[in-house]
Amino acid sequence: MGTAKRERKKANRQLRLEQLEKQRRQQKVKRRGLQFGVGIPLVVGILVLIVWAVTSNDKDSTSDGGATDTTEVVDTAPTDDSTVPETTIAPLACPNDDGSSVHEGEFPAAPGLCIDPTKVYVATVTTNKGEFTMELDPGIAPNTVNNFVYLANYHYFDGTKCHRIIPGFVVQCGDPTGTGSGGPGYSFADELPTAGSYQLGSLAMANSGPDTNGSQFFIITGQNGASLGPRYSLFGQVTAGFDTTVKAMEAEGSEGAGTPKSDVIIEKVVVSVKPGATATVTTTTVTPTTAAPIETSAPTETTTAN
Repeated sequence: MGTAKRERKKANRQLRLEQLEKQRRQQKVKRRGLQFGVGIPLVVGILVLIVWAVTSNDKDSTSDGGATDTTEVVDTAPTDDSTVPETTIAPLACPNDDGSSVHEGEFPAAPGLCIDPTKVYVATVTTNKGEFTMELDPGIAPNTVNNFVYLANYHYFDGTKCHRIIPGFVVQCGDPTGTGSGGPGYSFADELPTAGSYQLGSLAMANSGPDTNGSQFFIITGQNGASLGPRYSLFGQVTAGFDTTVKAMEAEGSEGAGTPKSDVIIEKVVVSVKPGATATVTTTTVTPTTAAPIETSAPTETTTAN
């Protein structure tokens, strides 16, 4: 009886040992499987990173090899057959003729036609030295007269300084910055006169080269100015106040750079149509011009005709 009981206990211990061994083997297999399962994504991930790095380096090498100038202009136009419309910057609308428009100091583009090119216009200029009057004839320079009237009716010249005055030569105005390099933000083409057209009191545009007219203008006050070559668009004439106001402005000038001894200020410009007057008949037509930033320089003083 005692022997049988001992045998059963021995058999139970053996069975228990076998079960523990079986569980141990199963856990070992699971751990191997887990390690293998984690290892596959890791290897795949490493391979993907290697491929990406090689591909990226190839692309960078190709880009670096083709670039020879960091400031190179790149053509970004589409390569297919699609059509991209040109971008056109519209000018501000024409200002009110009665001077009621608000002041504007910058313009996105040169103006469209805002005047009647068959009419003669009168600009009454009030300065801190007095008042003078200019007649503007679209018949000789329609674009230039149109531009001046456009700017004046937007009060562009109001409160600006005449920055360059050389006695016996010119009084130059029209730059709101007072530096000689300012302008409205656009340029327009020349309308040049014939040689010998300038005279005392002539009104012409300053420029920095062909077709760079903006807002700066000058009044010829002496023979040195009248002898200039026809490189500046002539568009008007002082008809009143030349011997008083304009000469008082000229008296503030200096030789050389022409820096005024004291401020000469245009307080306001009022434009009107001259009753009953008709513009000089020419074949020139008024057309809008392309917007472009400019730096305007003054005419060069000379003692002989150019």
